[in-house]
Amino acid sequence: MEQLVLDLTNPGTRENALLELSKKREAFPELAPYLWHSFGTIVALLQEIISIYPLLAPPSLTAHASNRVCNALALLQCVASHHDTRSLFLQAHVPLFLYPFLNTTSKTRPFEYLRLTSLGVIGALVKVDDTEVINFLLSTEIIPLCLRTMEMGSELSKTVATFIVQKILQDSVGLNYICATAERFFAVSAVLCTMVGTSFQEQPSLRLLKHIIRCYLRLSDNGRAREALRQCLPAHLTQQDFHLCLKDDIQTRQWLAQLLTNVGLTSHDPMFPPENVSPTPLHT
Repeated sequence: MEQLVLDLTNPGTRENALLELSKKREAFPELAPYLWHSFGTIVALLQEIISIYPLLAPPSLTAHASNRVCNALALLQCVASHHDTRSLFLQAHVPLFLYPFLNTTSKTRPFEYLRLTSLGVIGALVKVDDTEVINFLLSTEIIPLCLRTMEMGSELSKTVATFIVQKILQDSVGLNYICATAERFFAVSAVLCTMVGTSFQEQPSLRLLKHIIRCYLRLSDNGRAREALRQCLPAHLTQQDFHLCLKDDIQTRQWLAQLLTNVGLTSHDPMFPPENVSPTPLHT
């Protein structure tokens, strides 16, 4: 592992080192500290990221270039995930280098892979409940970038982006931030509503629907948002067909029933009629 990390700083051996380390990173639990504290290594990874900025607009990213930079992003995800390097990663504002990738609109496979891997780095940051992470992401305007992906990304990218928004909402700082202005609240709720409608035009993704429902449920914990949701909650959520598509996921059905109870709507789920729904804390 040590030799491969050293190889990252050599342009002639970097591509192979990126590939090998990204494939084997799970086998090296302490890879993140090695990457962060080795001389020139993070700079080399950032060079890989910056080098493809010119390919973003006009979109000309090739599969090979996308794969190479995604290997670099996979190593940054290790750094974002590790308890010894996460805070250092934020203090250095490294996630900002990924934001241009989340601001792209091309739906070609190289761009989609780049978007998904970049979201994976942000997702690694929010997996651990940490208000420092939430404050950083909110201060750097991650919400609009996630909403863009939730509108136009692939199903998997939409799922990861919605998970990130869900985790931000679960922190009281994130909930208060999104509900502080009508503009922020309606920007989030409008995208969630569109996603619910789109899911029924296609084959519904249960994993994605679960994250959407949890976003709505958390929004309903805020008084002003709860009042607004009474008017703008998607009609699909109250229909029996929706409950049927969740028939094998009892936990999500309970979250949905709790959401409808919170906003004063009737649940058509016979397992969880309103009088049998009790507040359920959100878990990750």
